[in-house]
Formats: sequence, C-alpha cells, structure tokens
Amino acid sequence: MVSKTNKQKVTNWGKYPIVETRMVSTSNIQQIKKLVTESKTLIARGNGHSYGDNSLNRENIFSTMQLNKFIDFDKENGVFECESGVLLKDILEVIVPEGFFLPVTPGTSLITIGGAIGSDVHGKNNHSEGCFGDYVLNFTIMTETGEIKKCSQTENSELFWNTIGGMGLTGIVLTARFTLKRIQTAYIRQRVLKADNLDEIFKYFDESESWTYSVAWIDCLQKGAKIGRSILMIGEHATLTELPKWKENPLKSKKKIKLNVPFNFPSFVLNTLTVKAFNFLYYFKQRKKIINNVVDYDSFFYPLDAIYNWNRIYGKNGFIQYQFIIPKEVGKEGMTEVLKTIADSGQGSFLAVLKLYRKSSPEAHNSFPIDGYSLALDFKINKQLPALVKKLDEIVEHYGGRIYLAKDAMSKKSLLNYVKVSETGKFDSVQHERIESQL
Repeated sequence: MVSKTNKQKVTNWGKYPIVETRMVSTSNIQQIKKLVTESKTLIARGNGHSYGDNSLNRENIFSTMQLNKFIDFDKENGVFECESGVLLKDILEVIVPEGFFLPVTPGTSLITIGGAIGSDVHGKNNHSEGCFGDYVLNFTIMTETGEIKKCSQTENSELFWNTIGGMGLTGIVLTARFTLKRIQTAYIRQRVLKADNLDEIFKYFDESESWTYSVAWIDCLQKGAKIGRSILMIGEHATLTELPKWKENPLKSKKKIKLNVPFNFPSFVLNTLTVKAFNFLYYFKQRKKIINNVVDYDSFFYPLDAIYNWNRIYGKNGFIQYQFIIPKEVGKEGMTEVLKTIADSGQGSFLAVLKLYRKSSPEAHNSFPIDGYSLALDFKINKQLPALVKKLDEIVEHYGGRIYLAKDAMSKKSLLNYVKVSETGKFDSVQHERIESQL
C-alpha cells in the first residue's frame, strides 16, 4: 500500500494554488519504488521554489529533499554528480572555492538539481550559453514501473530528451551528472545602463549580445514616451586582473546579513501607488547613465535570496509569476502591447524582468526558449487577475509566443502544449487545471 501519510495542504513559492495531498519524502530506493508502483498518480517536488503548479498533485507528491547527497566532484575535468534533491546553493558553496561555477543558473539558488532538469532552467546567459539541459551528461530516473534507467544523449536518448524540460512527467530523477564552468574569481564585472524607453532597451540588448550575461528590469507601469523604461545589467565573470586589489581571497565572497519578512503583508500594501513609488525609486537610484563596477556573484545572480520569505510581501493569498516569450522579430511590437495592457490594468509588478533568448537545440524539444525576448512579471492574486492573464495570453498567442510552465498557474491550455512526453498518466500534476475557486 501507498504510505499512509496524512493529507496536508501544499503550495509552491507563489502560494497559489493550494492542494490537499499526501507528501512523502525518503531516500530509500525501495520505498520510492513502492510509492511509484502503487500510486495512481504522483509528481516529484523539490524545494517548492517554482512559482507555478507544475509540482503539485492531488493524490501523492514525492519530495526529493532527502535525496541530498553529493556523489562525485571531478575537479580535473569540471564535472559534478549528485542526487536530485541537492540545492544549487549547496553545490556553489563547494565548487566556487575550487574555481568553478554552474554552467546555467536561474534567479534563485534555492532550487534542486532535479527541478533544474525538469524545468530545463535558463538564466541571464541563455542567449550565449543555452539552458541547463545542455550541460547534463547523464542522469538516472525511476520510471512508472519502478525501473531505474540511466539516460544520456546516447543511452535511452528519447527518455533523456523527454525528461529535459519535461516537467517531471517522465519519472523521478534520482541522480545527475553535469559539467561546470571554470572561473578565476567569485565576482562579476558588471555594467549597468539606464534606458529611457523600450526603443533604447532593445538597442542596448542588441549592442550587448557579446556579453555572457544580460538581464533588464522594466518599469511596467509607464506609458507613452516612457513605456519600457528600464535598467539593463550585463556581466562577465571577473578575472584576477579585473578584480580590485582589496579582494584578498578572489574565490570567496563576503557573507552578507540576510533580511527576513516575518509575516504576510496586508493585502492593501501592494497597490498601484506603492508599485509606482517603488519603480520610481528603483529607476532613479542610479543617477548616471552607465555604471561599471564589480559585484559578488550572489548580488548579481541571486539578489532576492538575501531576503528570507520575500513571497510574504504579496500577502496571504499569494501571487503568480507570469513569464512568456515572443519571437525576436516581433519583440518590440509585442512587448509594447503587453506593457500597455498591464499599465491600463493598474496591476503593476515591481519585479518585471526582460531577457534575451536563443532557440534551444532541436533535441531539447521540451525546452522553453525560442529566438526572442522573455518578460517575467509578478502579480498579486486578486479577483481581477484572471481577466488580465486572459488578455496577456491572447497577446502572447497572437505573436506566436509561449508560456514558461515552471511559472504557470493560470494560463490557457493552448499556450502550454509545447511540452511533449510519452504520456502514461502516472506522473502528473495539477498543470492545466485552473483553480478559480481559490481566488
């Protein structure tokens, strides 16, 4: 029989939606096999830091958090192997002092390796270096029969590519082996540029394509000549010669004091006026048009990780992150229409992130990126939000775009169907269910 764990309410980082389910966590392979073979449906879940509903299931959830062991670190060849529940944060603490960094990382280090594979995560270097799946050498996965298979580009290759970006629908990843990138320091040489509008930010992106990392924050409530007012951050791993002389240990960054949001903010705190005020202050805190400096890797890649429980800012009802991508050739036109729609709705986001992408390799058929621009926005849950999401979905679909499934919790099915796996129904989630009763 399946574990008799009592049902509990489970949600992900956005705190929406909430499901009542049984969640089981173990590192015992036989117990995992028993859960897999005796469950009608289940899904694997890592640290719960995805925004959407892709790792939620109404019957059973298998938490990978006890699969948290390192297996091997080949420092000569820059290859790391670990179990699927290991956090990126824990890997960085080991590899950075040895002169290595993750080949691709999203905007938080608090996700698991299994989640990185299932979502085929991307980062600020997608336009130059692709997705995480491009650096996975092999992994082991438990399929619906309880069989453990080793997968790579040459061994069980169909299952390998179905799993990369497959949202956990092919099985439970148990271990993974992937390549790292060499670095000389734990710091990033950064350039920050202020853009007055959408025309200027796209110009900056075009001129900065040779930089490895790039990301822009956008003031999504501006209209008219100021629409798309932005700040672009581009960067490279700093070399020893580029590091200021006062950095005594180049592969060790200074530990920072972390803040904490101790309680859920009242719902009235986040509104059009407060978002406008935040956006104004954020944009004008940089007085110069261009700034060149050196920052530690945490500040560049993971600024929000420095604030514990920052999702409480959105109140007890939570929020969604809406992330879409549209082709590059219609990027300006499509983004203009999206930003106008958001500004007219008054439901602004102070976390609005624009990035440049390149199309994933044909083998990675479940991967989110295409040649284009992506925008990710946080929206507080309220009764007006579904109507805004519907409008945004229509715009994205009109311009030939798609929605990132690791973030989705409210979009229409037609924008989510690009992921294709061998559908058995065993591994499933509440993806595609719209839980409007929770609004």
